[in-house]
Amino acid sequence: MSDKKPISSVNDFVVRFANVNGSGSASANEMFARAILRHGVPVSPRNIFPSNIQGLPTWYEVRVTEAGHLGARGGVDMMVAMNPQTWDKDVAGIEPGGYLFYDSTKPMPSTKFRDDITVIGVPLTAITNSTYTDPRQRQLFKNIIYLGALSALLDMDPKLIEQLIGEQYKGKEKLLSSNVHALHLGRDWALQNLKCPIGLRVKKSDKVGDRIFIEGNSAAALGAVYGGATVCAWYPITPSSSVAEAFTAHCKKYRHDPETGKAKYAIVQGEDELASIGIVIGASWNGARAFTATSGPGISLMTEFIGLSYFAEIPAVIMNIQRAGPSTGMPTRTQQCDIIACAYASHGDTKHVLLFPEDPAEAFEFAAAAFDLAERLQTTIFLMLDLDIGMNHRLSRPLKWDDAKQYDRGKIMTAEMLEEGRDFGRYLDVDGDGIPYRTYPGTHPTKGSYFTRGTSRDRYARYSEEGTVYADNMQRLVRKFETAQDLVPRPLQANAERPTKYGVIYFGSTSPAMDEAIGLLEARGHQLDRLRIRAFPFHSSVASFLAEHDFVYVVEQNRDSQLRQLIVNENGIDPVRLVPIVHYDGTPITARFIAKAIGDHQDHLKVTPLRKAVS
Repeated sequence: MSDKKPISSVNDFVVRFANVNGSGSASANEMFARAILRHGVPVSPRNIFPSNIQGLPTWYEVRVTEAGHLGARGGVDMMVAMNPQTWDKDVAGIEPGGYLFYDSTKPMPSTKFRDDITVIGVPLTAITNSTYTDPRQRQLFKNIIYLGALSALLDMDPKLIEQLIGEQYKGKEKLLSSNVHALHLGRDWALQNLKCPIGLRVKKSDKVGDRIFIEGNSAAALGAVYGGATVCAWYPITPSSSVAEAFTAHCKKYRHDPETGKAKYAIVQGEDELASIGIVIGASWNGARAFTATSGPGISLMTEFIGLSYFAEIPAVIMNIQRAGPSTGMPTRTQQCDIIACAYASHGDTKHVLLFPEDPAEAFEFAAAAFDLAERLQTTIFLMLDLDIGMNHRLSRPLKWDDAKQYDRGKIMTAEMLEEGRDFGRYLDVDGDGIPYRTYPGTHPTKGSYFTRGTSRDRYARYSEEGTVYADNMQRLVRKFETAQDLVPRPLQANAERPTKYGVIYFGSTSPAMDEAIGLLEARGHQLDRLRIRAFPFHSSVASFLAEHDFVYVVEQNRDSQLRQLIVNENGIDPVRLVPIVHYDGTPITARFIAKAIGDHQDHLKVTPLRKAVS
């Protein structure tokens, strides 16, 4: 018996599944999350998996949150412990008063439990073995059996789970009926042998609304389709591979000529990342909209070609799904650690445009916008996702597109313009915005041609190593980067209820946890204005926000506070005024972590030093 009162909560708790990679548990665990959505209750699931194929520990965490918090909360209210290798760690992570669900077929010594949690044993292996003889069936159906038992313990409607099973195995009646049977094996056992429901319960609600359940990588790939991309060149690397895979699936649906059935796109798996970005730049130079998807190690390999895109001014889009580095690092863990690497990628003086979406909806919108920006600015655009956004399902507002939208192809010198006698210099700034005109290959039989090269040249693309010519070109590139400030997505600011001299800056996948942390901080009496940065170069409102506050916290998921470095470098601000709040263990940052880190610092600021009394 627990010596602490069990947690009691409706539609507000965290369940974590501890499994072995390759055991077939992923499908059942995701079905659990989707079933709660069918109850009208928002969920925020996260898959924590190893970088090998099978055999190592894997976890799947489902945050049930009627309030709609989509960030990781921290802590576990119920642990479904299916992996003996991680038992001690899993049990230790349960909140006091929480629940431990385990396979009780084999007795466990009392030392393996805790006195302050409720232990729920279900003989899953015994039930499975008495029903199935095939070893693979035993392994797979055990996952559905524990899903059935959980449905009874949490007071879930089994019909909604049956509905999901029916959709998954539509047209496969044998698999459908066998999975429903396994579901009820677990549910019936729990109802007959356990006190159901427990303190954690799922109650039908209507808080999901019209939101969709989608992975960020899939949303970004769809954004590429709507943004006009026709070429994708890539090399497999976790966690970005599913971008190219999703793009392939979307193109098969949307990019075939309805009359001839002919594909109107090219997807090329290069021999490596360097080849992939080379294909992208070649296709873009020829007038196509092209992109690649990669992660940190791929960016490292691509830097020479990224420099070519920057200096020769050829459009390119790179979707960087960030993971933990350096080197191989932790390939299946999330971080925001490529900010500096991408902002100044390649050798020499370079500055690149970075876009920071916070969720799948913005991943879709920013991916589409990246192709307009790449052609408008004639340069590489980085879409900075990470594993947490990219590879996890997230509740998101519906993806919307304006069918009347026209693509922005930038400054294109046409054959008609050349015939009119327009002065064409490939690197000639005629508008003062740093952006020159370009021509597509074959635009005119005798006019508008130029050499594309990565070496120094003058305004008319003529090779030159004269210092003044080189400096003129480099300064024009600075003007172009300044122009980008007003083209990229602007920061979003939200002010505290009361005036405050403290602010917080954050970006990307940190956003859901940060939004929730504000409420926790307000409960502690702390007021903060907040600014979500959505792109680099920084809009002028970033400098204004910094000037308006004595201290600004910069919350990010890397060791070296890279966004803070970028802010200091680009705005010339005293770094003492920017307080780093960093989280970099590879797990998603939590609201609890942010609130504690900022709250503790705020409490320290409020301490009045003791003064010697004057006699």
